[in-house]
Parts: sequence; C-alpha cells; structure tokens
Amino acid sequence: MSRSGNQRLVVLEPQPVSPWRARAILCALALGMVTLVGRAFELQVRDRDFLGAEGAKRFERSIEVPAGRAAIRDRRGEPLALSAPVESLWAVPEDLLADTAALPLVARLLGQSTEELRGFLEARASRRFVYLQRHMAPADARRVKAVGANGVFLQREYRRFYPAGEIASQLVGVTNIDNRGQEGMELAYDALLQGTPGSRRVIRDRTGRVVEDLAEFTPPDPGEDLHLSIDLRLQYVAYRELKDAVDRTGARGGLVLLLDPRSGEVLAMASQPGFNPNRREELGGAGVRNRVITDTFEPGSTVKPLLIAHAMQAGVIDWRTQIDTGVGFYKVGRLTVRDINGYGRLDLAGVLRKSSNVGAAKIGLKLGPEGIWSAYHGFGLAEPVGSGFPGEATGVMRHFSEWGEIATATSAYGYGLAVSALQLGRAYAALANDGQLRPLSLVRLDSPPETARQVVAVEHAQRVRHWLEGVVAPDGTARRAAVPGYRVAGKTGTVRKVKADGYAEDAHMAMFAGMLPADNPQVVGLVVIDEPRRGGYYGGVVAAPVFANVMKSAARLLRIPPADFEPPAPAGLTASADGASPT
Repeated sequence: MSRSGNQRLVVLEPQPVSPWRARAILCALALGMVTLVGRAFELQVRDRDFLGAEGAKRFERSIEVPAGRAAIRDRRGEPLALSAPVESLWAVPEDLLADTAALPLVARLLGQSTEELRGFLEARASRRFVYLQRHMAPADARRVKAVGANGVFLQREYRRFYPAGEIASQLVGVTNIDNRGQEGMELAYDALLQGTPGSRRVIRDRTGRVVEDLAEFTPPDPGEDLHLSIDLRLQYVAYRELKDAVDRTGARGGLVLLLDPRSGEVLAMASQPGFNPNRREELGGAGVRNRVITDTFEPGSTVKPLLIAHAMQAGVIDWRTQIDTGVGFYKVGRLTVRDINGYGRLDLAGVLRKSSNVGAAKIGLKLGPEGIWSAYHGFGLAEPVGSGFPGEATGVMRHFSEWGEIATATSAYGYGLAVSALQLGRAYAALANDGQLRPLSLVRLDSPPETARQVVAVEHAQRVRHWLEGVVAPDGTARRAAVPGYRVAGKTGTVRKVKADGYAEDAHMAMFAGMLPADNPQVVGLVVIDEPRRGGYYGGVVAAPVFANVMKSAARLLRIPPADFEPPAPAGLTASADGASPT
C-alpha cells in the first residue's frame, strides 16, 4: 500500500521471542512459587507452634473468675461479713480520650469534672487498662456503660459488707479493695474464706474487648463459711454497755470479754474506741486495734485470787490461814505497801474482800519469787493464748531470778508484770472451771477440747470462788457487780498507769473480773476501763457496774436459771469482818 505525497507507510513485522527470555520468565515464576510454598511451609508447619504462641500472647487472655469470698457468721449463724456482687468500671485511656463527645457524660456520671477526668486519662495514656471507679453499685455502673463511650468496660467484682458494723469490727476485721483479709479474722482465715478462683480463656481485640470465648474453663472453688464463737446478741450487749461507760466516764477506751469456761469459747469481745468497717476512711484510726488481744496492762489486784489459789496448792497456806495486815502499811526494803485502811488480822476471804495489798504481799513473800512466777505461769499469764488472731500479745514477766524482795512483793498484788485481757480472762476461766486451764477459741467448737491443764486442785478453785462471792457482797469492794437473783463471784482491780517518768498519779485503769453463777460458772467476764475521768476511777465503782449490766443480759439470753436459795457454805469457808474500801 502506498500514499500520495511524501508520506510513506512503514510495515512492522512481528519479531520472534528470544528463547532465553522465555526461559528466564518461567524460571522467575517457578522460583516465586517455590518461595511461596516454602514460606507457607515455614509458617504453617515449621513455625506453627511458635507463631501460635506469639499470637496467643497478644490476643488470648486468661480471665480470673472470682470464687466469691465466704461469709463470716456468729455461733448462731448470724452474718458478720458478707460479699455482694458489684461492678468496677475500667477504660482504655487512648480510646476514651478520642471520644470527645462521650467524655463529659462519663465524667458527670462519675461525679468528676471533664478536665479532671481528662487529666487522669492523659497521665495514663500509654496504658491499655485503667480503673475509672471500683465497686460501683450495678445500676450506677450500667448508667455509665449506657453512654456508649469508646474504650469503657465493666468488670464484675465482689465487695465486703459488715452487717454488724462497729459492734464486732475489731474481731471480724476487714478486707482490702481486692477482697483480701487485712485485719482480724478476715486476715487470720483469709485462705479459708478466699477459696480458689477459676479461669476462662478468651480472645481480646486491641482495645481489650472479648471477641471470642474459648472452650477452656476452670470453675472457681468457693471458700468455706467461718463460724466464730461469739454470740452476736451478747456481743451487742457488751458493745453497748462498754460504749456507754466510756462516754459516761470520759475514758480513753475500754474493753469487755465474755468466755464460756467449760469450752474455752469467746462469747463476746468488744473494745473502744471502735470503727465502722463499712467506711473505709476509718480504717487507719486507733479503733481498728483489738485491745482485748493485742494490748497489755498491769493486772493489779485481779491476780490476788490466782496467787491465793496457788499458795494453797503449794501448801504455803491453807484455808484457815490468817494474815496480820496491821494498821494498813508494811515495809519491804525501801517500799511501803499500803492498804486503804488498817484491817488488822484477816483470813483469806477477808484479804480478797478488802483487796488488801499488805495481805497479798505477805503471802507472796511466803511463796517467794519462784512460787509467784510459777503461779502466774500456771494460770497462763506469761504464755501465748494461741488464739490465732494477728498481733496477739504474749505479756511481759521477767524471770524470777531477776526479782528482788520488792519485785516479789509488788508482783503479789499485780504490779511489775503485763498481761493481755485474753490471758487474764483465761486465768479466771480456769478458776471457774474447777482449776482446769483450757485453750481459748475464737471459732465455734462442736465439742470442748480434750487438752486441759489442772492448775490447782478442784477444792482450792471452789474455795476461792466462794470467797470471791464476798467481794460482791454489800460490804465488799464490788457490790455494784451484783446481779439480782444470781450468785456472782469476782475481783476488782485498780492500777496506776505507767508513764515515761514512772507511775502516774492521775491515770488509772479500772477493772473487774468475775463469773456467774458462782457455784457453777457458765460465763466469765472481764471489764477494763482505761483512764476514766469522771465518776471515780476504782474498779468497784467504774468497771463493776458494766460487768453487772452485761451479766444480767447474758443470764437472760443464755437462759441461766437464777439461784432459788443460798446453799450453806462448805466447812472452813469463813467470812471476815464488815467494812470495805472501793479498790
């Protein structure tokens, strides 16, 4: 074909493909296929386990399923500590900050300003998890979730509630926000109450949301309910009477302890100041301390019945012994032992009823340092009670080899040693239990423990109990401890407190320890009032009325029958002359 003019048509002939070029392309394709197959083999076969594990690290999570903390109850099944389901609100800070429309709504529902919440999130922007608020009421948490804010999620948790509040707070104790025991029986029995949490495997996306629930699930093993030995009815009475006495006398504090001498179970245990475990802002105060178990004090005249019982057991004195207390003072080295009045010659019942320091000192000097030390050790005053309660005090008593004549005399009427209320209460429970010292228990027992130590003979324990009835008689130091219709035995104690520069003249501890009914004790009680400021400071004036009020209610609640008649005193159980001092 030709064209006119200067135009010329060029015809291009197809060129054959070079054989080496075709081979190169085929080789390249084959190599690519081999590479892909090799890489697929490497990923799917050789590195499968490694890659699966790496993927699981990034997306699979094991979520703990709470076991639900078990309840704490009193001996009759009344709840003292319970766990209730609550919701905790958490967020991914970066995602919530990006949702500028929802951020003010979330802040308002949380009771915060938008700036406050934004500042909180910005300070934690690099995290993938942060709590916005924990232990919310489920309805409040759902309202926040309903806003639909990005990166906001709910988490089911449990919160501890204490139905008895302050009434049993020091004994029951508290948990922290993660439901772990921090104080009291909550701490002592944390493993039993906590149980074993379960778990479930899930897949989460980059924001932390669960997108798939895997088949792996381990159910939780819930904890076991703990039944304490206390009776909530008696606990309330002890708390009420103690709080009233502390308020009325302007005291720094005080305590009340009730025991069953036959089983060694603690029936009530109250101390002041207290705290409300449902209000976490009170957890750092002095009221958290359980003074019955963790505090020590000089027992004063409350040890005189223990001393006399052991002295009779040791054969140093007998029930017919009389002590010349003279005109009310007695020189021991440079120490002058004094009574409130001069009582002359007193039998042992009179020494207790008059609370004669001179009489006790003379008996103590007859026993000697080792004898007194053995007496108090025998009644458990210098050894651990073994209650299992965190921070239990062991008391303080120097070895008798370090005692001189003065230390021997003063220890006979309760100075120079320190005991806890639990130790002193157990010693009186031994007198009430015919001389048998039993272990004490804060947990309900199905039967009394078989382990018991015979501290003094049955007849000596019974004799001392009868003499202690005279202390509560109209002419005794504790007539205010009497409970109408019942035989009550007990002993007062009034001690000066130790300060940095010695014994204080204006700071005392007033106490009364006793039992009801005296002939067959079913309840032992101890009352201690710390530094009363109004209405006197003697044990018979301040502590004895609290004991009477508590025991009156205890006799009714425990259905202890009143005494229909006054049985005749056994031979040799004499009384002393009338007249009493409020010591």
